[in-house]
Amino acid sequence: MTAFTRSLRRKSARRIAAVSVVAAGALLLSACGDDMEGMDHGSGSSSASATADAGAKAGDFNDADVTFAQMMIPHHEQALEMAKLADGRASDSETKKLAGQIEQAQDPEIKTMKGWLESWGKPTAMDSMPGMDHGSGDGMMSDADMDELKGMKGTEFDKMFAEMMIEHHNGAIASAKDEQKSGKNADAKKMAGDIVTSQSAEVKQLQGILDRL
Repeated sequence: MTAFTRSLRRKSARRIAAVSVVAAGALLLSACGDDMEGMDHGSGSSSASATADAGAKAGDFNDADVTFAQMMIPHHEQALEMAKLADGRASDSETKKLAGQIEQAQDPEIKTMKGWLESWGKPTAMDSMPGMDHGSGDGMMSDADMDELKGMKGTEFDKMFAEMMIEHHNGAIASAKDEQKSGKNADAKKMAGDIVTSQSAEVKQLQGILDRL
């Protein structure tokens, strides 16, 4: 073997070794890149998924929740109107105390329900609310009923207030039970449960007032 041939073979061997090193390095970098890309993708996907889940839970509601809030707001507002009439008209101390309790409980609930509807992008009242009148089973009083209550004083007021509020509460309880069965929003369903519990207790108290007067 000539010196020239040996020199060519040594150069060829060095080139092969260099190519092998470069190829190995490229494979290593590629593998690292794949691992890092996988890590980044997984982290971003988890973060995006968590954000989407949180958003979905925050806006988790259905038509029954909307109807419940839209109907209960005017229902509560009328209960507040009735309760405020007790000031200066009621003579029974228990009636006065109960009227105050109704105001304290239902005014904050009105604000809460209006907040829900705003966050859901829904109006705070329906365009038309058929059935929302006296005698339909929803417990709402007619304008004539309210005018009659305004004209009462003393024991007559106490009795009529109790009778009207029992009917009013029973309508609210029925609507709240519908929400418990058909609603989706956890906060709305919880409020519905609270209404059923608190107003059922007040109905018993109001009936006791009637029996006593």
